[in-house]
Amino acid sequence: MATFLQQIGLLAMLSFSLGGCDSTKKEQVVYKDYDLEKPDKFNMPESLFEISGIALNQGNPDTIYAVQDEDGRLYRLGWDHPKQFNAKFSKKGDYEDVTILKNNVFILKSNGLIYNFPLSEAVFQEVEQIREYKKILPKGEYEGMFGDEVTGKIYILCKNCEQDKSKNSVTGYVLEPDKDSTQVSGTFSINVDEIKAITGKVERGFRPSGLAKNPLTNDWYIISAVNKLMIVTDSQWKVKEAYKLNGNMFIQPEGIVFDKQGNLYISNEGDDLFSGNILKFKKISR
Repeated sequence: MATFLQQIGLLAMLSFSLGGCDSTKKEQVVYKDYDLEKPDKFNMPESLFEISGIALNQGNPDTIYAVQDEDGRLYRLGWDHPKQFNAKFSKKGDYEDVTILKNNVFILKSNGLIYNFPLSEAVFQEVEQIREYKKILPKGEYEGMFGDEVTGKIYILCKNCEQDKSKNSVTGYVLEPDKDSTQVSGTFSINVDEIKAITGKVERGFRPSGLAKNPLTNDWYIISAVNKLMIVTDSQWKVKEAYKLNGNMFIQPEGIVFDKQGNLYISNEGDDLFSGNILKFKKISR
């Protein structure tokens, strides 16, 4: 009998030990440049409950620019200062992202329409010098846009487009804005198989909601609210890394931007239980 009890005890200890190793392994997940479990959190005021896109001017973190997906307003506010100011640029609609390029504001509507006006107009209650670029992009649903100060180009990723098979690839478009017009000058694509090779199955295909370029590495960071995923690609759009996002922290990640120090900001639209927020992840020093 004693021998039998000893065997039971040994099995229990072994089971506990294996369980402990499993838990420890999960706790030891290390992200290459950012600890995605330890952000500084900035809860949004009620006006930005449905925050959908964020931008910084030339990577300066002093002022955060934002849009939300119902009001045609560009919001601006300081980190951890809930008082916001805004400039009306259009009527109500589904606005998904904002970027600032060469002192010009570009705002992306979900149907691919783009609004453009000088950044200097953002200090007024209503924008006057505004242009609309229609039918530049193929028919589809768009959420992610980034203006690159270095190249002078705008990069837009399709979330759900007829010409794409999101289980295989996602198409992006390169725009070169000028004073007279803005046209597509090139395309790129994200190979979903490269994501699957890292994370396994990608449910419902890959549906990106935001993208930004890391100024320190020139890598692209792309988030997906649908997939609860962040991927990292090199400058040629080859997938290098993929991180599953904690749904308790990343409620609905839709906006992404870096400051000039390489700190990462991700905005989340709110829901019935949580207000919208912006999470800041400091660059890990090595």
